[in-house]
Amino acid sequence: MGTFNASLWEGFILVGFSDFPQLEVFLFVFILVFYLLTLFGNTTIIALSRLDVRLHTPMYFFLSHLSFLDLCYTTSTVPQLLINLCGFDRTISYGGCVAQLLIFLALVSTECLLLGVMAFDRYAAVCRPLHYTTIMHPQLCQGLAISSWVSGLVNSVIQTGLVLAMPLCNHRLNHFFCEMPIFLKLACEDTNGTEVKMFVARTIILIFPAALILGSYGHIARAILRIKSMAGRRKAFGTCGSHLIVVSLFYGSGIYTYLQPIHRYSENEGKFVAVFYTILTPILNPLIYTLRNKDVKGALWKVLGKAQT
Repeated sequence: MGTFNASLWEGFILVGFSDFPQLEVFLFVFILVFYLLTLFGNTTIIALSRLDVRLHTPMYFFLSHLSFLDLCYTTSTVPQLLINLCGFDRTISYGGCVAQLLIFLALVSTECLLLGVMAFDRYAAVCRPLHYTTIMHPQLCQGLAISSWVSGLVNSVIQTGLVLAMPLCNHRLNHFFCEMPIFLKLACEDTNGTEVKMFVARTIILIFPAALILGSYGHIARAILRIKSMAGRRKAFGTCGSHLIVVSLFYGSGIYTYLQPIHRYSENEGKFVAVFYTILTPILNPLIYTLRNKDVKGALWKVLGKAQT
């Protein structure tokens, strides 16, 4: 199959879930509901973190960044997916596709790093409580947040540049948005060299933060085991367990998509796996991290003008 100059072509065709027409109505309703809940949950967290002084802590500073990330990268893919599921328009321009690839990869890379930073924050709070305010001072928190955003953007620019340098053999993307592995599948030349470069960058973005999270929660688990109260121990393990479930879903689906060799990547499976980190984890994050928290509930009642009982 010959190459084509995508920049001169009208754009790409996003296949989406058209290969599964019996699922499209269900997926439309499911994704729309979850998207609206994601908008509500994450916007609420950002607003409460700004309005209530009790939430002006490192934990909620990072959580507001996480909520903003979830809002942005979900919005970068889901509205188009809903239009695609309705069958109105399954095309995307070349410029729109490149922009989506760049933005999505930057936001997801930033979230990978930010989750690692948040795990370190929890480690400092649980295992070094007497030194917590000294360790997590405002300048460090701002520096860690900025570093996560900048590193995510740099990673995205590098990988998007590598993709744009490849000649493509087709304009049909078997996915619901412009994602990296799909472009590698469309390449007309040997991508081994490009894959090696991308693998190194992805390992840094995915594996290092995941290892930091596991190490931090390992220390947290040891600290929890020292708690004499069985009820307190169960509560702490329940909270940490729910955090790890969400993190495992996010990193597990990301590692499956981005770290396996491209010749083993299944496009149909990849679409369904992508649902986890584009739709499920953005709604689970506010539910797990904050909306179950007494401080957040208290702030919500205060904002609504109701007395907390």
